[in-house]
Amino acid sequence: MLISCEIGEEQTIYSKLNEIPEIKNCLITYGSYDIVAEFETKTSHDMNDVISSKIRKLENIRSTITLRVSD
Repeated sequence: MLISCEIGEEQTIYSKLNEIPEIKNCLITYGSYDIVAEFETKTSHDMNDVISSKIRKLENIRSTITLRVSD
């Protein structure tokens, strides 16, 4: 997932993302997006729940783009 956040909030959001069990890797980046987060779920329903209920509800996130990878 590519995440854009409010200026200066990258570290706070990074820390909060690392508390979400489904997040497997998280990096602060420079450019169009501020954070790249890799997460893993077993079902599409679980994926939607992580995106909608856990990630997008965090304060100071402006936008997200989800890049789904399938096996």
